[in-house]
Amino acid sequence: MITYFIIKKSQLEGSKRLDAEYYQPEYFIDFSKGDWQPIGEHLEKCQYGLSLAMNDEKTGYPIYKMDDIDYGLLFEDNIRYAKISDKEIESYLIKKNDIFFNRVNSDEFVGRTGIFKGGPKSVFASYLIRLRIKENGLITPDYLNIFLNSKYGKKQIKKYTRQAVNQANVNAEELKQMKIIVLPKLTQEKIADLSNKSWKEFQNSKSLYLQAENLLLEELGLKNFESENKLWNIINLSETKKVSRIDAEYFQPKYEELESKIKKYKHKLLENVLENVSAKFDSMKQPDKQFKYVELSNINISIGLIDGFSEVLGKEAPSRAKRILRIGDIIVSSVEGSLEKVALVHKEQENFLASTGFFQFRSREILPEVLLVLAKSIVFSWQLEKRCAGTILTAVPKESIKDLLVPILPKPIQQKIADSVQKSHEARKKAKELLEEAKHKVEELIENNQK
Repeated sequence: MITYFIIKKSQLEGSKRLDAEYYQPEYFIDFSKGDWQPIGEHLEKCQYGLSLAMNDEKTGYPIYKMDDIDYGLLFEDNIRYAKISDKEIESYLIKKNDIFFNRVNSDEFVGRTGIFKGGPKSVFASYLIRLRIKENGLITPDYLNIFLNSKYGKKQIKKYTRQAVNQANVNAEELKQMKIIVLPKLTQEKIADLSNKSWKEFQNSKSLYLQAENLLLEELGLKNFESENKLWNIINLSETKKVSRIDAEYFQPKYEELESKIKKYKHKLLENVLENVSAKFDSMKQPDKQFKYVELSNINISIGLIDGFSEVLGKEAPSRAKRILRIGDIIVSSVEGSLEKVALVHKEQENFLASTGFFQFRSREILPEVLLVLAKSIVFSWQLEKRCAGTILTAVPKESIKDLLVPILPKPIQQKIADSVQKSHEARKKAKELLEEAKHKVEELIENNQK
């Protein structure tokens, strides 16, 4: 059956577009109800970012990119660096309450928008558009940010999105044409208050997690631990035969120094204290069941949470989707370059599917939250890094982790660490709820205007 929608010539809105995708009924907003104005009229700046080579060696200035935007905010957890001249830096320096709009990527990520609330002196990448609101204007930065994250902002973003091969985009001029309803300043300030409270809770969450990690490292005598920067190491031939490796990467002195520290503490081998769950699940046996599938990209590295998933039918699930998760499981990336991807499975994530790119640990005598902190710290990450092997895809072979050293902390210390981690996760949950409340408030106000 043919679906159609009739548009009058007077409704073309000066957009210079005649394609059917632009005029889909689900994008319709009645701009005659309420004070709707083009976003561009309220901007001091609408600016593309820098196209520069990025590095992880912290050379140059921190540079924000699309995947540093989450929950309507900018986070520095995965930030990279770029060299930029002193002449350019002033034009691209980020200021508090600047808003960033992701203009090009897959259809799913175009339009991802976040506001900068604080962080290092930094710049931004070319596929972001910086929006800076006019001072003492009719709309506030927080309100614009929440509006673009609300369903009324997303409707317009979807409407303006141009599809291309394997990507989509919205340019700066189209972004300026989108309309925002001007609400009373007092109402906008209430929205800003929710946004700022959310940011504080995210920061509180990170601080609480850091407390847990510091407590663990202090207990193990590893706080501020630094290895000697030796360029050589002497190893007996018998040691190389024992592990069937002769590469310098495996025998770096820092690994030996760390293991020596752990051995001074009460410890056990991983195979004697943790269950490394086998990846045996076959989703094809339930072809029409819908699963929530977790990949490395769904892990929040700052405090160790599963922060997303994709929904797939059993018959559509990737062949590597072999792990069924349980409450209290710790999933740890086995792939070099992403060993920091570690997460604790919460009750609402039970029966999620995860890929074979993870190890899946269940504890017999260590609290799950403590195991999370161990796995995210150098205690596990360096030991896993040492065991990485391979050519095309460098990863940790599952057979190599049986002798991983696991410190066994006293129960009172474990409980203190677990309490901090739980509070950290609760603060993050509260932060997300505050942002959702801000979006719903904006949507509710617009819907009341529409009526």
